[in-house]
Amino acid sequence: QVQLVESGGGSVQSGDSLRLSCSASGFTFENYAIGWFRQAPGKEREGLVCITTSNKEIVYDASVKGRFTLSRDNAKNMASLQMSSLNSDDTAKYYCAARHSLVCNSNWDAYDFRGQGTQVTVSS
Repeated sequence: QVQLVESGGGSVQSGDSLRLSCSASGFTFENYAIGWFRQAPGKEREGLVCITTSNKEIVYDASVKGRFTLSRDNAKNMASLQMSSLNSDDTAKYYCAARHSLVCNSNWDAYDFRGQGTQVTVSS
């Protein structure tokens, strides 16, 4: 059974850091590009950052560039999103997704497997 489970969300203060994890099972993780998305209330889901099977990180959202870092550990079937200098605009539900491809894509529908999300709330 394929599963992607996000964890690490919570409520933090503006300026704080948070580390989200995406734990995968049921498929060959190392063959999948991993993307992170978020959806704020009343807004569309947006692609943030992705990491390819060769560990190349691609940032899609300019607002997180330099603040969010995505890494993967194929031995643990896990991807981690390190977020720093958080602000209220980062408040959203965060999702990870896996795409059976060597390359990334910023489109949610381009991914084969998707998690249920973890909530991040940043208070100013």
